[in-house]
Amino acid sequence: MEFYLVLAIPILLATAWLYTAQITRSSLPILQNKRICLLIAHPDDEAMFFSPTLVALTHPALGNHVKILCLSSGNADGLGEMRKKELEISARMLGLRGPSDVLVLEDNAFLDSMSVMWPKEKIVEVLSSAFSPTSGKPNGKSDAPIATIDVLITFDRHGVSSHPNHISLYTGAKAWLASLMAGKTGWKCPVDLYTLTTTNIVRKYTSFLDGPTTLMIGALRGVFPTDKKKRDDLPNLVYISSFGEYRAGQNAMTKGHKSQMRWFRWGWIGVGRYMVVNDLKRESIAWS
Repeated sequence: MEFYLVLAIPILLATAWLYTAQITRSSLPILQNKRICLLIAHPDDEAMFFSPTLVALTHPALGNHVKILCLSSGNADGLGEMRKKELEISARMLGLRGPSDVLVLEDNAFLDSMSVMWPKEKIVEVLSSAFSPTSGKPNGKSDAPIATIDVLITFDRHGVSSHPNHISLYTGAKAWLASLMAGKTGWKCPVDLYTLTTTNIVRKYTSFLDGPTTLMIGALRGVFPTDKKKRDDLPNLVYISSFGEYRAGQNAMTKGHKSQMRWFRWGWIGVGRYMVVNDLKRESIAWS
């Protein structure tokens, strides 16, 4: 009896994993036919934190065009050029179309540092230049706000790991959208901002076991749609990777970001929930 019980436990866990992964594809909202930018701070953020999102959104059947904008090369150890190339490799492994969809900045305003908050105004400047270059100019459509992307994804106000560079992206992204909508009362913001939810330390290291917890919390918050209109207009997104997609995220780290594979990152890609589970909140933007 004990033998069969021991044998049944991993089977039940694997079944639960596959079931929760399937639910996110069949019953939850999904972005389709969108121009999407993932805004990250350092090369490897896309694999360590956002791989479930990238693998899901780059599926060819969805018709999305996904790009990555990375505000620093992570040059704290003098490996900036190598890390840029590693990001391109990782991005391809996670489904992006090619190197032209990855942009890494080199700017002294965005130093790779655990103690530096990046200037919000500088991030607004970068995002405006990249995605709303005509903002503030007459556009012939009653001055409706215009952007070259539909969706921006980044960290939330806690940055997952409390990294100040991550947190800076959140404040900068919200400030950019507020500036884009300044004086545009009555218009809908052309860009939806989604942020990656920070969890507590226990959930952060429970890998796929956090999938059911995330779905239960989502159900309480109204993530599950009751009709098509609500399905298209819900504020949150949840992506849970299948085993194959999880392995793709792991490979993006181990084969893409080889220079970053120190001992503690093996633990992260083994039991970190962000390698399997991503829940994204659509942020409200205040403007005047």
